[in-house]
Amino acid sequence: MATSTQGVNLDPEKQTLLNQHKEKHFTAGEIVRDIIIGVSDGLTVPFALAAGLSGANATSSIVLTAGIAEVAAGAISMGLGGYLAAKSEADHYARELGREQEEIKSVPDTEAAEVAEILAHYGIEPHEYGPVVSALRKKPQAWLDFMMKFELGLEKPDPRRALQSALTIAIAYILGGFVPLIPYMFIPSAQDAVIASVILTLAALLIFGFAKGYFTGNKPFRSAFQTALIGAIASAAAFGMAKAVHP
Repeated sequence: MATSTQGVNLDPEKQTLLNQHKEKHFTAGEIVRDIIIGVSDGLTVPFALAAGLSGANATSSIVLTAGIAEVAAGAISMGLGGYLAAKSEADHYARELGREQEEIKSVPDTEAAEVAEILAHYGIEPHEYGPVVSALRKKPQAWLDFMMKFELGLEKPDPRRALQSALTIAIAYILGGFVPLIPYMFIPSAQDAVIASVILTLAALLIFGFAKGYFTGNKPFRSAFQTALIGAIASAAAFGMAKAVHP
């Protein structure tokens, strides 16, 4: 079903139709967005750092140490950014909720006129939306929810969203960040390790890009190519700059 009908009064026939119809919508958009942010940055930034240090003729141990430090700092920074963004969204919703609640109490006729205007935008005639407006005025909470969603375009955020976003982004960043560093754990020469790192990371970027395109409804192969291309450009730029500064 598209929405939950728990606590909603529907006639038996419509309830039966809803129970029989199962819609297959992807509903984990926020989590997927956080994973995409974390993994894409985790794969790209440490990859570019490792390539740059390898271009500067650093040893594998130095590249690995710097890479682990970057992954730790990046995970904390990205996670904190995700937390603050989600917290700001929740704070904004709470402020607008209080403001809308006060307007419903202080200027109910104006708010009712806004309901009528919203419904009119959908092509509903006055004699059709009149009973809807009257019904909402009798149910203040439903009226408030309607105004938040249809006037302001705001959905009530999950109270756990901020912490969930922070953890998801941080963990995704760590998982992505260690991929380009794996060769440096086993290959002493950074010049040899960087080749393995490039192959491994580009393969990971292709797989990640394909999965990102698949779950977000974009063309998976195009998404895979674009994601790998961005990572390749970033690492090549870092390697080239390091070589130019430290031949």
